[in-house]
Amino acid sequence: MTTERAAAFVLTFSCVDAVGIVAAVTGLLAETDGFILDSQQYADLDSGRFFMRVEFRGAGPRFPQTLGAVRAAFAPIVARFAMEARISDAGAKPRFVIAVSQGSHCLNDLLHRWSTGNLAIDIVGVVSNHDHLRRLTEWHGVPFHYLPVSAANRAEQEAAMLDVMARGGADYLVLARYMQVLSADLSARLSGRCINIHHSFLPGFKGAKPYHRAHERGVKLIGATAHFVTSDLDEGPIIEQAVERVDHRDGIEDLIRIGRDVEAQVLARAVRWVAEQRVLIDGRKTVVFR
Repeated sequence: MTTERAAAFVLTFSCVDAVGIVAAVTGLLAETDGFILDSQQYADLDSGRFFMRVEFRGAGPRFPQTLGAVRAAFAPIVARFAMEARISDAGAKPRFVIAVSQGSHCLNDLLHRWSTGNLAIDIVGVVSNHDHLRRLTEWHGVPFHYLPVSAANRAEQEAAMLDVMARGGADYLVLARYMQVLSADLSARLSGRCINIHHSFLPGFKGAKPYHRAHERGVKLIGATAHFVTSDLDEGPIIEQAVERVDHRDGIEDLIRIGRDVEAQVLARAVRWVAEQRVLIDGRKTVVFR
């Protein structure tokens, strides 16, 4: 005989720092038979803001029975501290659309992790300005949308991308080596909901051909950066980074080959943390509760 475990919820928020925030949150949970599964917090002394992530479930009859009831219970605290808050079902899988051009490594890695149950998201579609990765995508049972783009049709193409997201109920767009710069309008509309993987350790080597420029400079470390997209190219808040050592014997093709593995791993971690609501934006930076 098995006992069904109560549903878990996640509260994430940021607000102006003040005395009593943690006491208010944990006190409410205690008063309503809430059981804390995980709790992390951070006070940014430079900006004066406070960040917190709490995962919890009910452990008694006083606990609210629905997501709506949990949100209602926290509403007075959210209002009291003017929190930018989100409360969600911890078991719910956020929906993602992936945008890609011709490079398959990041897309393939995300599809594999998702299809094997190692990435708790729903991939509802792949969009591309090339048709090369249709077979890979559809083999995984994911709809593929070929949306060629040029200077003449960029606005229409981006509208079609938003339509794919809307029809799939997607929360996020992932640029998995999508080699196009999004317009300022689209970047603004997807603020905090669009993740890009850049093939350098930002802020170094922004823009095109970072491996070529890294080779010209004779770097000893190459890296990859996952960040939120903004209208400033490769300047959005950084979610995750990693590096790999190289040396004078490695040519451009070697750097590209080595870098592909780093890119895929960094992007996968960033997508996972965003999906699990572990990433909060702090101005030009992020707070990541790993």
